[in-house]
Amino acid sequence: MVQSSPAGPPLPVATGIDVRPFRALTYREQDPGHLARVSSPAYDLVTPDGAERLAAADPHNIVRLILPGGTSGPGTAGAGGPVAAGDVAARAAATLRDWERDGVLVRDGEPALWRYEMRPATGTPTVGWLGAVAVSAAGGRAVLPHEDTFPAAVEGRRALLAATATDLEPIVLAHDPEPRVAALTAAVAGAAPDLHVVDDDGVAHLLWRVADPDVLRELTGALGRTGAVIADGHHRFAAAQALHRTHPDGDCRVLALLTPMGTGGLRVESIHRVVPDLGLREAADAAARGFAVAEVPVPGGPGAVSAHVASLLPDLDGFLVTDGERLLHLTGPSAEVRATVPAEAPPAWRGLDVVLATTGLVGALWGRSDEPGSLLVAHSVPEALRLAGARSGVAVLLRPPSPADVAAVARAGARMPRKSTLFVPKPRTGLVLRPHGG
Repeated sequence: MVQSSPAGPPLPVATGIDVRPFRALTYREQDPGHLARVSSPAYDLVTPDGAERLAAADPHNIVRLILPGGTSGPGTAGAGGPVAAGDVAARAAATLRDWERDGVLVRDGEPALWRYEMRPATGTPTVGWLGAVAVSAAGGRAVLPHEDTFPAAVEGRRALLAATATDLEPIVLAHDPEPRVAALTAAVAGAAPDLHVVDDDGVAHLLWRVADPDVLRELTGALGRTGAVIADGHHRFAAAQALHRTHPDGDCRVLALLTPMGTGGLRVESIHRVVPDLGLREAADAAARGFAVAEVPVPGGPGAVSAHVASLLPDLDGFLVTDGERLLHLTGPSAEVRATVPAEAPPAWRGLDVVLATTGLVGALWGRSDEPGSLLVAHSVPEALRLAGARSGVAVLLRPPSPADVAAVARAGARMPRKSTLFVPKPRTGLVLRPHGG
């Protein structure tokens, strides 16, 4: 069966990623200053203080849609189940309708794909394409997850999708390299971008709207020859699948940023673990039953822990554990600790640091589960140290897996523990939305 696009002749059926152009919903006012005020980081990176600052920055900041109940809104551990998620999602849907009625957000007249470049102040840019990617209720091999999800968080995002009938922010996919995709991506870069904003980290986000039927046909065909791993947005992808199961005749796509693996793609950083209400001495004594534990001197004293950790992590063997003042190095897991990792799991999964830390150290030796109330996550070393201090606990600091490790786990059909990877840079939320059915 050939699928048609209003933008031109029939588009080819994909055998890999099935991506299609869409009619975007964007802010009517598009100067960089306004976009900086109304856009946001991804919902799961917004702290309570950050949500308040974003909401105060502009009455139409996108955080009022992605987290309509604050950081305890849909998609968080505190969503409170389906009823609470539905109530909060209805609030977001009403706000979205108001903004469309008042002309704050406007709909494109024709479908397009969007070239998206994230350009740091220093270093190599990351470039990809925003498109509407097909999902299936039962899953498939074209788009592979690599992390576990939590049902309450999925239900929160599903409720938000169902109520708003809009993808409010993209998931991120890392696709197989494809020379024709790379050539088309480079060819579009010459013109001035349609959207441009610089985020708080100094990353410039530049977007080009591409509606040329010939380019769209070539690009969708080339992407259809590739497969992808979900880099960011497992809960949102699972929510789209859940929505498809309950409404099989409805919109069966999700807004995604497709970036290449390797050159021009994303890089992976660590997500660390924080165990509340666990003193360093108690943690060390328990860890010593399964690891060799050695204290690491910190040049400059406790205040220099963060900087010292940054110098150690790239070549680290084992794990670092700290309460923010002292630093321990755990190596040489015992046979008993290694046995906590299921032997039947794929080798790519068994060899991950985050798996051994979660099952062997946190689970077996410290007796903590991987549930959000028992084990916190931190997206940077400073955040991990701050959380450990605030919660009278310890932080487990991990090396990041490589993109190849992540892809190997996904292709083996395995799942990493929740929040195992931080793919960066991340797209800015609020620049391009995708109403369903378009």
